[in-house]
Amino acid sequence: MDKVYELAGYNIKVGIEPQLIRVYSNASLWDYLDGKANTRFELMVDTIKADYAQHFGKELAISNNSLIVEILVHVYCDYLGLSFNRIVRIKWIQNLVKKLLTRAEVVDCGEKSVDSNRWVWDLLAGSKSLFIAILPKNLNFRNIKTY
Repeated sequence: MDKVYELAGYNIKVGIEPQLIRVYSNASLWDYLDGKANTRFELMVDTIKADYAQHFGKELAISNNSLIVEILVHVYCDYLGLSFNRIVRIKWIQNLVKKLLTRAEVVDCGEKSVDSNRWVWDLLAGSKSLFIAILPKNLNFRNIKTY
């Protein structure tokens, strides 16, 4: 079920299903994170997990840091791909990057039983502050994310 959370004046699109949340890396999410990624990620994840628990009657079995790192890495890959395609004007390479971007734009975060790479995000969760530090403060200042 797709939901839209209004957080700090931005509409954040998220899908929730049993054992899984899906976050959409769109322009609204990028604007929401702008310069305040640490606190904004915490608010977003807390809000989503609280709604998940209310909807399904149980907690989502994914740590906040693991969720944050997974979403953050997808957003960063989305950013890098869009930036790359602005610089590299070779059509076949741009088409390849566009295919990769479709995977980065939808962040499926599942519990261990349904997400075979949850262990990767759990392993990287301890480095959350490092990932937040390397995320550009103004993700969309070049207006590369328009949807």
